[in-house]
Amino acid sequence: MAGQDITEDIPLNIGNPATSGLWNNTAENYDVAIGGLPFILAPTDANPYGRGTAPYRKDQFDSSKEPGEQSLTGWWIRSQSSFHGGAGIKFYDPSAGETIPYRYVDSQGIDVWTKGQATLLKDTIENHITTGYLDANSRPKQHLRSIKWTTSGVTYQGVLLHDEFDVDKIDSAGTLYNYIDYNAGSAEAVYAICDDGVNAYWVTNATAGGANKLHMFKKPLSGDNTTGVSYPSVTGDVTKMFDATGIVITTAVMEFVKDRIVLCVNNVVYEIAPNATALPSAVYTNPNTNYVYTSIAASGPAIYTSGMSGLYSTIQKYTLVTSTGNMPVLSSASVAAEFPAGEVVHRIFYYLGYMLIGTNRGVRVAEINDQDGSLSYGPLIAEDNTQAVYDFAARDRFVWCATGVADLYSGLTRIDLSASIEGEPLRFAHANDLQAVHSVNYVTTAVSFIGNTNRLAYSIASVTMGTNVTNKQLTSNVATLTTQTAHGLAVGDKVWVEGVGSPFDSTTTEYTITTVPTTTTFTYARTNADISSTAVTSSAAKANKVGHIYLEHATNLVSTGYLQTGAIRYGTLEPKNFKFIRGRGSFTSGAMDIQTIDEANNTYNIMTYNVNAGNPEAATIQPEGPQEFVSYKFTLSRSASDNTLGPIFKGYQVKALPATKRQRLIQFPVWCFDVESDRYKVMAGYEGRAWERIQLLEEIEANGDIVNVQDFTTGERVQGLIENITFSRKTPPSDRYSGFGGLLTITIRTVL
Repeated sequence: MAGQDITEDIPLNIGNPATSGLWNNTAENYDVAIGGLPFILAPTDANPYGRGTAPYRKDQFDSSKEPGEQSLTGWWIRSQSSFHGGAGIKFYDPSAGETIPYRYVDSQGIDVWTKGQATLLKDTIENHITTGYLDANSRPKQHLRSIKWTTSGVTYQGVLLHDEFDVDKIDSAGTLYNYIDYNAGSAEAVYAICDDGVNAYWVTNATAGGANKLHMFKKPLSGDNTTGVSYPSVTGDVTKMFDATGIVITTAVMEFVKDRIVLCVNNVVYEIAPNATALPSAVYTNPNTNYVYTSIAASGPAIYTSGMSGLYSTIQKYTLVTSTGNMPVLSSASVAAEFPAGEVVHRIFYYLGYMLIGTNRGVRVAEINDQDGSLSYGPLIAEDNTQAVYDFAARDRFVWCATGVADLYSGLTRIDLSASIEGEPLRFAHANDLQAVHSVNYVTTAVSFIGNTNRLAYSIASVTMGTNVTNKQLTSNVATLTTQTAHGLAVGDKVWVEGVGSPFDSTTTEYTITTVPTTTTFTYARTNADISSTAVTSSAAKANKVGHIYLEHATNLVSTGYLQTGAIRYGTLEPKNFKFIRGRGSFTSGAMDIQTIDEANNTYNIMTYNVNAGNPEAATIQPEGPQEFVSYKFTLSRSASDNTLGPIFKGYQVKALPATKRQRLIQFPVWCFDVESDRYKVMAGYEGRAWERIQLLEEIEANGDIVNVQDFTTGERVQGLIENITFSRKTPPSDRYSGFGGLLTITIRTVL
C-alpha cells in the first residue's frame, strides 16, 4: 500500500529507541523527559497538561462504482451488486485499483451472467454410459457433435457421440439411437469422425483379408445401426469412400472445414473432398514421426492443426492457395504458435474472431491476424482446474469449455468473450457452469449443444481401475468377479466390466455397487442367459467405473450452488471488526445461506434467508475479534416444492469498523530556561542550554523519529512521535529560573 495510512501504527525506530534517549534523575529531579531531554512541568489553566485519543478512523468516500460506499454514519462499507465479471480474484478492493469490478473468487452451480443478479444454473441428467478411458497420450475417446436429423418425417435435435468402438445419436429427450456398432475384439475402433450437417464421415482400420489398411466411410445422419453394422463389410446407406493399404491408424483426428475434410492420420495431414473415392496425396508430413495431431480448426484466412510430441506442442497453419478455375487448396504447414515446454494443446476452436486453445494447463485465447492468419495468444484462463481442457462449444457471446469443476465435479467453464478483463489483454471473464457430482475425479472430455437448442451436453471418460478380474462359474444364477487386488470400489460406484461378456461387458448396461465390496470379490445377479459359465482369463477382463453423457435439464435447477466473494479488507492491512451484512434479492422461492470465511479458510454460519425470514441485516458474530479480512459465501438452494424455481441473489453490503490500536495525544507544558531549579530548589543549567534543547526537539520532530517519553510524576513511560512543538518566550516565573527561555508546549502521539 503506497503512503502512510492514518490508521496504521507508526513504525518503530530500527535503532531501538527503547534503550536510548533516556534520562535518569540523580542530583536534580525533573518532572518529564522527552528523548532524554529533561523538563519541569508548567501546567496552568491557560496551558494545561492534556491527554486525548488520536484520530484513528480512515475516512471512506464514494469512489467506487457501487453506490453507498461512504461513511456518513461512521461505518466502513463494502458493497457488490453484480457478479458478471466472473471468478478468479483474491481480494475485493475496488479502491486499490485492482481489476475486480463485479468479480469474485469462485462459484459452483451459479449463473452470474445476467447483470445485477445471480441465480442457480440448470441441473444435469445422467444419460448414456461411456466406456472409453484416456489413452496413453492422455487423449479422450469421447467426442460430441451437435446434429439434427429427420426420420419418418420427424426432425430430431441431438448430439452425435463417438465413444471408442461405438457412435450413437442422443436426442433432446435423452433417447439413444445406435448409429455405428463395432465390437471390441472383432473390429478396430472408430478413430475419428466428423460431419457436414447431412453425412457423417469416419476412419478406422480393417484387418479383413490379412492386410492392415485405413478405411474411410460415410453415412447419412438420419441412418441408424440397422444398416452397415457388419465390420468391415458395407450395407445399406453406409458408403465406403476408399481404403489405403499399408496405412495403419495409430492416432487420427478429422474435421469438416471450408467445404472439405481435413484428416490427420499419425503424423500426416490430408485434404479430402466429401465425394473422394481415393486417399489423396498428403498435404504435409511432419518430419517428427512421434508427432500426434490433436485438433483441427479454421479461421477466415487459414486452417489450423494442433499437436504434440512429448512435452512439445504447436499449432500449425495452412493457408489457402487459389489457382484459376479451381477450388482453393491448402498450402504446406508452417508453425503459427509454440507453447511452453510441458503445456500440451488438446483442442483448438475458432469463434468470434478468436482462437480458443485448450491445453493441459487451462484455456488460452489467441487473436488472429486477418491478413496471414498468424496467432498471438494470451495468458491462461481457468488454469486452476484439475484436468486438461479437451473441448469447446459456443453460443452467442459465450464459449463453454470442458474443464471439470473442482475435484469431484465433472462439468464446464463458461467464458464471456465480450468481457475482457481490464489491464489483462486476452484474459476474459469466466465462471464454472454445468456440473455433476461424483465419488471419484472423472475427466470431462467433450461438450456440445443439443442440436440447435440452447441446452448443452457433455461427456466424461470411464475410469479404469487397472485391476484384472476373472469370471467364476455361475452359482445359483449368480456370477462372481474376483480381482487380483482390491477393486477400490465403494457403494454407489457404477461399474462396467470389460472383456467378460454381456451384460457385464455392455455399452448400455451398468451396475451400481449397493453393498460394501470385500477386498477380493463383488457379486451381481445374472439377468441375461448369455453370461459364460466358464472362467475368463484374468488378462481379458478389467473392472472400470463407467463414464456418462450428461444433458442439461430443460427446466429443473441444480439443487444448490454457491458463490464466494473476494476477501474484503477495505484497502488496508489494518484489522477490522466486521459487524453486519445484508443480502439483497428475492428469496420467496428457495433459500440463501450466508457464511463468513476467515483467513484460515474456516467457515461460520451467519443466517438463512427464505420466504419467512426475508433478508434482514445480520450480525457477523464469527470469526471473533478483529480480522485483517474476511470473505463471504452465499449458498443458494432451489425451492423444495418446485424444482424449476430458486432464489435471486442481487448483491450484498458489509459494514465494519476499524480495530486499530488507539493512539494517544499527550500535551506537556514545560519550562525551558537556561538555568532552572527542581521542586527541591536544586539549581541546574548553563547559558545557551534552553536554545540547545529547543533545537534538538525541533530536529527530532523534523526527522519524524520516535522518542522515549518519561513522566516521573506518574511513572508512565511510552514511545511516541513529536506531533507538535510551540515555544513562547517569557519572563522567568521566579528567581529560580534565569537566562533565555519560556514556555514550551510539546504534543506527543504515542505509538506503543
